[in-house]
Amino acid sequence: MLVIILKINRKWFHSLRWNLLFFFIVVSAIPLVLFSVLTHNRIETYFLNNNRQEWLRQANLVASRIVENSSYLQDGRNYSSFLNQISDMGTELSINARVIVIDNLGFVVADSSRINIHSTVISNQILNALNKKDSAEKVEQGGQHIMSTAVAIRDLENTDNILGVVVVSANIDDVYILLDEMSTQIYLLALLSSLLTGLLSFFTSSLITRPIKELMKSVIKVTNGHLDEKINVKGNNEMAQLATSFNLMTEKLDRIEESRQEFVSNVSHELKTPLASIKVLTESLIFQEDVPIEMYQEFFLDINQEVDRLNTIINDLLSLVKLDSNKVNLNIELTNLNQLVEAILKRLAPLANKKDISLVYQSDRAIDVEVDTVKLTLAISNVIENGIKYTPEGGQVIITIQNNSQDVFITVTDTGIGIAQAEQPRIFERFYRTDKTRNRETGGTGLGLSITYRTVVMHSGTIQVNSEEGKGSTFIIQIPIKHL
Repeated sequence: MLVIILKINRKWFHSLRWNLLFFFIVVSAIPLVLFSVLTHNRIETYFLNNNRQEWLRQANLVASRIVENSSYLQDGRNYSSFLNQISDMGTELSINARVIVIDNLGFVVADSSRINIHSTVISNQILNALNKKDSAEKVEQGGQHIMSTAVAIRDLENTDNILGVVVVSANIDDVYILLDEMSTQIYLLALLSSLLTGLLSFFTSSLITRPIKELMKSVIKVTNGHLDEKINVKGNNEMAQLATSFNLMTEKLDRIEESRQEFVSNVSHELKTPLASIKVLTESLIFQEDVPIEMYQEFFLDINQEVDRLNTIINDLLSLVKLDSNKVNLNIELTNLNQLVEAILKRLAPLANKKDISLVYQSDRAIDVEVDTVKLTLAISNVIENGIKYTPEGGQVIITIQNNSQDVFITVTDTGIGIAQAEQPRIFERFYRTDKTRNRETGGTGLGLSITYRTVVMHSGTIQVNSEEGKGSTFIIQIPIKHL
């Protein structure tokens, strides 16, 4: 079944390519065909307009010779001589035309071809000529292209006296034969141009879309779990920028996946440790006989502490999950930040006193902010408590509150062990420990700074750390005074 599907898709792909090629050729042919038609019409119009004056000149020449060499139209004499004269004119003209003479009543009095003699001919062109409006028009007769020119025959003594009309008809098929040959060449050139343009457009589009196809293949690989997929970046155009952005995205996804796996591993390890302790303690009670009541009390106390540790880890994990999913709504209220920090310091004072650590609070003004009091209290407490835990006995933790017109800055500086420069970008990751042994001794879950980071972000704020090993750390929390 898979083979059949692949064959069908391959056939569909090839048919699509041929359809695209045909589409490009047709699209490129349409304007060229229109151009060819317009070119043909312009050439025809140009040729007829430029030669219309020559045909009028020839017809006026015939009219002048008629009144100069014959008086038939004035007095009706010497008709036979007049008829012979007209017959000769048809062959003498440079345009080799048929000459018809029509009197002022519309009767054909002479015809160089001797066909329509003594018949009546009335047309708009003849009527216009009788009204002194000479014209040259192209007409089709019997499948032939004829240039019909009609001019008035004027009396030599009185030019206002119109004696009749001379109609000079010339076959111009040779002109249209030339036009047809030119049109054929133009259409062939348009066809070849369409083919070349279509092929060029098709292959050019293939070159343009090739990087997009490669990008789509990489996207499919990433969606199938290959997060290490990379695209070779060539040049500095838009596609290269897109490829660079894609590579950055896959790198970030890869880091997220590594962080997720590490998070799962850390959760398993954090939960496994107290569970293992509980199991050892309970087995010790189960498999020992005549255990004194004091040992039961001691072991149950240890078990209770491990259960408390499990409960703390689980609660912190639940808090992080809620913060990450944005399911926790902020209960924004106007809060006096000074009072909030003072309450935190009062609660943490016993922990600092045990290590003879001085808690120094600095603020030169009262500051009111729009925050979620409960969540911000937890975030600030985590930072201050970490400062106390990782500061040696006799050290100092300084808490400073400052503000400008838009933001408030909560700075926590300790004289503790500090954080290595390489580890500072990762301290807000879950369960990340810069000193696993010491963190173990302090009893932390490794989630406090992660909770602080997510809480500050939810308040549209930022948190930064500056630290040097052996000299202490400084955490700066920046939060907008007005909630965004």
